[in-house]
Parts: sequence; C-alpha cells; structure tokens
Amino acid sequence: MTFNRLHLIRQTDLFSLKLFISAVEERQIGRAAMRENISASTATKRIQDLEEIAGIKLLERTPAGVTPTPAGQVLERYLRNIFGQLDDMRAEIAGFSEGVRGEITVASARSVIAPFLAKELGEFGREYPMVDLIVHEVENARIVQAVANGEAEIGVFAVTAGVDLTGVDVVPYREDRIVAVIPRSHPLAACESVTFQDLLSENLIPVHGMMGAFETASQRLGREFRPRYVTRSIEAAISLTQAGLGVTVQPECLVSRDLFDEVATVRLDEPWAKRLIKIATPRGRVPSRAAGALMAQLLDRPGQPARDRKAPRAG
Repeated sequence: MTFNRLHLIRQTDLFSLKLFISAVEERQIGRAAMRENISASTATKRIQDLEEIAGIKLLERTPAGVTPTPAGQVLERYLRNIFGQLDDMRAEIAGFSEGVRGEITVASARSVIAPFLAKELGEFGREYPMVDLIVHEVENARIVQAVANGEAEIGVFAVTAGVDLTGVDVVPYREDRIVAVIPRSHPLAACESVTFQDLLSENLIPVHGMMGAFETASQRLGREFRPRYVTRSIEAAISLTQAGLGVTVQPECLVSRDLFDEVATVRLDEPWAKRLIKIATPRGRVPSRAAGALMAQLLDRPGQPARDRKAPRAG
C-alpha cells in the first residue's frame, strides 16, 4: 500500500482519527471501542477503513494487542497536534457559550464517574465556564432516589435488578461489562469464561455496593453468600486479589491494563454481567438551559440511534 494524502483528507472523519488514538493508548481495539462507546466490530472496521484510505498499514496486530507501525507513529504525532489545536479553538469559541449560566447537580457512583463521566464533565466545564457543576459521589442504589427527591438534576447510574424508577425519566448512556478478576497463578485465570457459581467456591471479594447483586445471585443458586472480605473501594478489592487472597468481580473498564501481569480478566457468563448505564432526570420536568446543554453533550455518542440521543428540551 502507498500513502494517499487526498483520500485521507477527503474521506476520513474526526471520530475515526480519535478512535485510532484511543487504540494506540489502550493497546487493544476492543478496549478502545469500549472507551469510545461503539462495538468492537465497528471499531475494527473503522480502523481498517482508515488504513485503506491512508493506503498504508497503521497498526501492528499481535496476540498481546496493537502497536502503531512507524507510519502509525507519525500519524499519532500529528493527530495529537490536531486535536490539541481543536481544544484551543473550542476554548476560544467558548465565549459564544457564556450566555449559558447556572448550576447543575449531578449524582453518580465512582464506577461510572471514573471511566466515563469525569472526562465529559471536564469537557462541558471548558465549553460552559459560567455553569457551576456540583458532583455528588453516592452509592449506585441511591442515585435514582436522589434525582426523584430533587437532590440532583441529573443522575447517572448502572441498572440493577429491582431499581425503582418512580419519579424519573431515563435514557441510555453507556454499556460495559462485568468481568471476573483472578490472580494469574489461579487455575481459573486460564478459562475463557466463568460463572458466578465457579467463583462462589473461591474466596469471592465484593465491593460493598455490589453486595446486593451477589446475594441475589447466590440465592438463585440456593446458597448463602458470606464473604470473608468486603471492601469499600474497587481498588481495595483488586489489591486483595493481587495479593492472592481471593477473586473479585468488577466493571472491565475499571481494571487497569497495568495490572495484567498480575491478574487476568475473565468473561463472566451471567445475564447480569452486561452493565447498562443510564441517565435519570426528574420525571416530566423541563430541564434548565444548563442541564439541557449537559444532557445534549452526554447523549451525543457516536453509534447510538438518534432516538436514544434525544435530550429533554431545555427551558
């Protein structure tokens, strides 16, 4: 293949270029797809189309992941400059958005804030500097209640069994999956997938916020869930797993690739392992102009149907 500058300029979209940067940073196209909220197959096709348009191979595929070719390294360097200039341009244009003022209270759990929400709230803050964002980190089970009670205008939560949606309207936001995190030396680390029952025979270490889901899953198996360790944070649960004190179950997006020498992530073969993340707003209430702008940004995700991206009309 040879480099084709005109095809690259005429046919490449910014999202595919951003996806390429994510693939370089994540070292896996699948994790880049999760980061950009599109399917792995769509991400692979976009990268392949980018290479075809450029007329040159940009990524080396290996069993361990992907790395940029020399040409890919050149593209990466220039793209970082381009996206940096776009950020500068956005900052200058932000003056036109200063008419949007106000205060927005957002309630969410750390397992949603860290991998997804923090970056988007940061971008919103730069685009709307006259809007004060107040973020409350609360347990997932309390997020919907906080919105229904008027404690927050927007709540971002992971759907769980039995969640009461009375008093709120909800729209889809993101999807990810729950995986088993297992020490590399453990026999289950070599499995393609495991079930919750497989993990129950081990020392399963839950985070406090997931205790309800684990207890429900145990009851379905006719067993009682009595863990030896219960942690308040995902980091603590993974640290205990690293130390060989048991196994844990966590959202895949929160397991850092830096840990992969010590732990393995194994697909959890359970219906509830697919984590649906949704946005809750007070039922029937027209959002403020500031809240409407934030909703529009959060819902403007590539790959989502237009009907799912429609935000409530701001007043």
